[in-house]
Amino acid sequence: MHFLDQAKIFVRSGAGGPGAVSFRREKYIEYGGPDGGNGGKGGDIIFEAVAGLNTLIDFRYTQHFRAPRGHGGSGQNRTGAGGDDLVIKVPVGTQILADDEDRTLLVDMTKVGQRSIFFRGGDGGRGNASYKTSTNRTPRQHGTGWPSEEAWVWLRLKLLADAGLVGLPNAGKSTFINAVTNAQAKVGAYAFTTTRPQLGVVRHHQREFVVADIPGLIEGAADGAGIGDRFLGHIERCRVLLHLVDANDTDVAESYRIVRDELENYGAGLTDKKVIVALNKIDTLDEELIEALVGELEEASGAEVIPLSAAAGTGVDWVLDKLLEAIGSDASGVSPDDEGEDAIEWSPV
Repeated sequence: MHFLDQAKIFVRSGAGGPGAVSFRREKYIEYGGPDGGNGGKGGDIIFEAVAGLNTLIDFRYTQHFRAPRGHGGSGQNRTGAGGDDLVIKVPVGTQILADDEDRTLLVDMTKVGQRSIFFRGGDGGRGNASYKTSTNRTPRQHGTGWPSEEAWVWLRLKLLADAGLVGLPNAGKSTFINAVTNAQAKVGAYAFTTTRPQLGVVRHHQREFVVADIPGLIEGAADGAGIGDRFLGHIERCRVLLHLVDANDTDVAESYRIVRDELENYGAGLTDKKVIVALNKIDTLDEELIEALVGELEEASGAEVIPLSAAAGTGVDWVLDKLLEAIGSDASGVSPDDEGEDAIEWSPV
């Protein structure tokens, strides 16, 4: 399935149906008077966040969404049928943005099952029966129904994950997510092996949390270098970032600073998040060199650095423990203190 994280669509609610102009015609009853019914209400445009979707690819092929209008009223004071609501299903984490220069946020779909009435259908017009007065016994006017609402909007998907992986290309992010989850991210000995975000579920110490892997950043990503920084939106909602640095880089401190500078240039509070720094691919080095590189990276980052080899499994549990600690009790599953029959087992439903 192709990954698409933004799309532009057209939405229009249903217009209200017109009211009827009708007069009662029945044998032996003269001057029956007006009996035109009201028009039906138009359908609403409703967005619903559903589980099981992680791409907006469907909106590449279907871009126009129009709710049906209400039916017209009829004689014998019969109200027209209302138009059915049009429910547009989107992945959890989808933002609905206005089609303006600032891309103003209109709706943020962050929970499974969340529904938002985006445009309300127009009310039906009044039939001539409702215009009858003591001085106007045979009204012939009627309402045409309220008009629909329409607009072009942008959909932008920001994946929901507890932890996000950042680093330069070939820092070993894909290898790490493959090692700790059931994800099958592509791994290769060349830059930008990962071209789209990947999600995986980690199960550790009877708890579960979601990890997001995004394409690597290079210097100048904020200005469009490499794949750019457009995928950084997928880690905006993460509670913690795991910053992987390749131990084989010429200058590990500079590698760390490049990524941090790009996060700062992007903004959105990414540099304010909790960060765990790990020196990856240590299986290719001796202990003395590992110790020196860890010290150099700790000096540059001002944080504890975990020596790690995702390929060999060295330090993986240490990193996962740190991630769980940073995520806190909001991670899915049970806490380590829960035991026995009272433990709450996580379920997706």
